[in-house]
Amino acid sequence: MTMSIVNLNVKSAVKLNNGVQMPVLGLGVYQSPPGRVTQDAVRFAVKIGYRHVDTARIYGNEADVGGAVLDSGVPRKDLFVTTKLWNSDQGYDSTLRACEASLKRLGLDYLDLYLIHFPVPKARSESWNAMETLLKQGKCRAVGVSNFTIRHLEELLKEHEARPAVNQVEFHPFLYQKELLEYCRSKGIQVEAYSPLARGERFKHPRMRSLAEKYSKTPAQLMIRWGLQHGLVVIPKSTRAERIRENSQVFDFEISDEDMKSLDSLSEDLRTNWDPTDVP
Repeated sequence: MTMSIVNLNVKSAVKLNNGVQMPVLGLGVYQSPPGRVTQDAVRFAVKIGYRHVDTARIYGNEADVGGAVLDSGVPRKDLFVTTKLWNSDQGYDSTLRACEASLKRLGLDYLDLYLIHFPVPKARSESWNAMETLLKQGKCRAVGVSNFTIRHLEELLKEHEARPAVNQVEFHPFLYQKELLEYCRSKGIQVEAYSPLARGERFKHPRMRSLAEKYSKTPAQLMIRWGLQHGLVVIPKSTRAERIRENSQVFDFEISDEDMKSLDSLSEDLRTNWDPTDVP
């Protein structure tokens, strides 16, 4: 299933299963160095219309994201900030403490989305109990998971009442996780794509180049648009102003159904990040 989003723009949002609105395009800051580089990237992104920034405790740049968000001149309520619970912080009490620590570093009163970064065996169930507590306390507007497979989600849904609002996973035409997407859709869980550009590893693929040329777009723009038309929230990462701008210029064209299928067929199980498949 593809989604027609021809009337959307950089500030457009999807409604999560608890009613919270999440912008469909965000800026990822994985591997963005702490300090001025991250601050400038976030500041520029917000200036040109981005309303969604995704960080994590392990990235070491929460303080820079928070500072840039607060300095942006855009009201806090209009911005969507995500951070993530690191593996060594999992467990009930430690999750509550980790969230407080992230809020302190960010300089914020609440998170728009807090994610369990990885499905850590034995600890993830207690971590999810803590996520439910944080939601009730108003520390987070929405909670979710990252790198969870169907198996991990099934286990979580069997043991807990609250469903994750989001599952953030690596997702791009060369890792088209169709079954996971369909499963999440059936459970009302929004799929969010990290590394939507496959770290640039397939920009020179002949079909990618020819289709990008056909639409007068770059391979990066084509890959982002592909994700959006599959109903994903997409968070390309960049620290360069021209790339951040380029990644946002994806709302003025639509990939045809035929070309979407052509891009779908490029899937080769290419993972540019950690593979959660065998986590018990």
